[in-house]
Amino acid sequence: MSDIARIVGASLSGLILCFIMLYFLPGGKKILGHDRGRKFAIGSEVNIGKPTGVGIYFTLVFIVVSCIFCQVDIGIYIMLFLTLIMSVIGFLDDRAKTPWGEYSKGALDFVIALIGGILLVNFFGYAVILGITGTPVEINIALYAILACILFVVSINATNATDGVDGLSGTLTILTLITSIVAAAIRGTINTNGLVLGLGLIAVLVSYLWFNHFPSKMLMGDAGSRAIGFFIAFYLMYIKMPFAYLIICLPFLIDGGLSILKITIGRLTKKKIIILKNLITPVHDHLKKKKGFSVPKTWLTICLCALIIDVIYILLVSLT
Repeated sequence: MSDIARIVGASLSGLILCFIMLYFLPGGKKILGHDRGRKFAIGSEVNIGKPTGVGIYFTLVFIVVSCIFCQVDIGIYIMLFLTLIMSVIGFLDDRAKTPWGEYSKGALDFVIALIGGILLVNFFGYAVILGITGTPVEINIALYAILACILFVVSINATNATDGVDGLSGTLTILTLITSIVAAAIRGTINTNGLVLGLGLIAVLVSYLWFNHFPSKMLMGDAGSRAIGFFIAFYLMYIKMPFAYLIICLPFLIDGGLSILKITIGRLTKKKIIILKNLITPVHDHLKKKKGFSVPKTWLTICLCALIIDVIYILLVSLT
């Protein structure tokens, strides 16, 4: 099979199969959870009762399609398996009658992230470049494994916290992947497997957004957001541009990451130190409550900011 056939096949298969899966939701009434609303999330009551955890469907489609169309690579198969594990963990939480505690999920995140970091340096090495300048950077293998673990944990939780507005997390992920692919193509760090993986996930998310745009009919839940967060971190390291996360994924870091940071500092200091007191986090909740933005306007505002950041980043990469 030619490289073009692999790329096109993965994209079309992901798009069509995911749409079919989400349209029919096979077994959905028995296995899916239903949204319980979020205690501190503004406007989350409108989602109560909607099927959640459908991220397990598009994750499965993405992984199957990737395994079929990627050229044989044990390292990729292992990282896709870890992505599936993250989705399953999130799915079990989505359908649980009582939500899992943050500490339990945090511990599981750390374990998977640690395993991912160790395996990543063994299968894909630890050579990286600075995306904007193309400068190669040498990092100690042990340090890179630790940094990889941190990136996995940050990406998982930032993506998860961002998933609170119809279409937002899926759209931001698509923008992130497109920007990553373009930047890696300019720097020459992407191969056929990288295109299959990136475009394959974009394809399944496009199908998902058909059902998740406002007003949404279903929600990805932790089954989708945690898997996506893990994969984004892996993908940026796979194309040798992990530091690009700080720019390309800035919308995730600002919207969801600030929420995690605020909560973490508050808990570690027993609420003696509360940062960003005048800012409701995630930021999308601030826009809805403090600024009076509608859901579509909130989505549009954050996504436009993300698009501007991505365009500037690509311009900088192409001009240096």
